[in-house]
Amino acid sequence: MTERLSDISARIEGIRQLGAVVNAMRGIAAARAQQARGQLVAVDSYSATIALAIGRTLALVPTAGSGASGRSTRSVLVLFCAEQGFAGAFSERVLDAVRADLSDSELFLVGTRGRAVAAERGVVAVWNSPMPSHSLGVPKLADRISEALYSRIATGEINRLDTVFSQWRPGHGIHIERRCLFPLDMSSFPHPANVDAPLLNLSPETLMIELTADYVHAQLCDTALHAYAAENEARMEAMASARSQIERQLSTLQATRRIVRQEEITAEIIELAAGETASRSDHTLKSRAKKG
Repeated sequence: MTERLSDISARIEGIRQLGAVVNAMRGIAAARAQQARGQLVAVDSYSATIALAIGRTLALVPTAGSGASGRSTRSVLVLFCAEQGFAGAFSERVLDAVRADLSDSELFLVGTRGRAVAAERGVVAVWNSPMPSHSLGVPKLADRISEALYSRIATGEINRLDTVFSQWRPGHGIHIERRCLFPLDMSSFPHPANVDAPLLNLSPETLMIELTADYVHAQLCDTALHAYAAENEARMEAMASARSQIERQLSTLQATRRIVRQEEITAEIIELAAGETASRSDHTLKSRAKKG
């Protein structure tokens, strides 16, 4: 063994510090994923309430359409990619899922790390935004996306809006999903029977526009929260893998340290024994010289 014991001990200490960082990152990711999952329950309930209201309002607007008549067939894809690194191929999977649509769609891309990955592939988005560092910032993100889209939808510049996001499935990992937000499929909304007509303070047409906008906003929040939770789940998985690698390296280095320490102790004993032997020989020679 040519390695010094102090060098090996320094490497072990460095890897232990790295392990502490990995554990901290994993803990933060776990807390964020759990918070996002809890908020998804509230968003799903809110979306269901709006969907029910849309279903009841549809009966008052028999000619309700699915959206503005567009002058083109241009569509928009809202991609939710990774905000930070250490999440594996999170962004790459999202971009791979829309590869066939890149030529005839405009991209709205969320996620700083995802933007960098897209640039490496030569993919340019017409609109970019970072993902909030905390899930409580998701509604404001949905506001910004909505503001960038609604004027163009109203003037017919685009006639389709899809979101592409990652969803974490326990036991299966990351799954890429695609959801159409515009035009709305009105047949998918509940149509309650034998229910009294609601009392309105707005015209049915105006109410339908407002409800549709709220529903799209809720769906943007839902997809963003799914992506936020999935990114942190992916980071937890990556950190767990890193932790396993760190433990293997620590085990190897600790075994090496034991061997080097044993060799150093053995070498020291041999050196002491050789010195003692030499001392005895010198003493013997001196004694014989005196006797002679």
